[in-house]
Amino acid sequence: EVHLVESGGGSVQAGGSLRLSCTGSGFTIDERDMGWYRQTPGNECELVSSISGRNGNSFYIPSVKGRFTISQDNAKTTVYLQMNSLKSEDTGVYYCARETESPTTGETYARRPPCSGGPRLWDWAQGTQVTVSS
Repeated sequence: EVHLVESGGGSVQAGGSLRLSCTGSGFTIDERDMGWYRQTPGNECELVSSISGRNGNSFYIPSVKGRFTISQDNAKTTVYLQMNSLKSEDTGVYYCARETESPTTGETYARRPPCSGGPRLWDWAQGTQVTVSS
């Protein structure tokens, strides 16, 4: 069973930085995408950033582009989110996730997301709180 463990959340003043880490186990290393979601107060879960397991291409939502950087170790077991120039609106619970669809067989399975409105075809970490004070 896929197991994802996060670390690195915390409290920081606006303009500060945090680095989130997510280490996975219980799965065969392949080309599945990994990503970071967040749920901010009063909002549903949103994808903040993702990294392609196939080619390493990254995606960012406009509000974090230029401030956040996603990366993955060569073993593809750990994914990071470097967050710089943090703003109060970045406050929320951040979740690491890994897609469940196999890139070779197309088989997939559903998981109940830990955040409201989150997609089901991803495995999820437990979530880590990020609080940015202005």
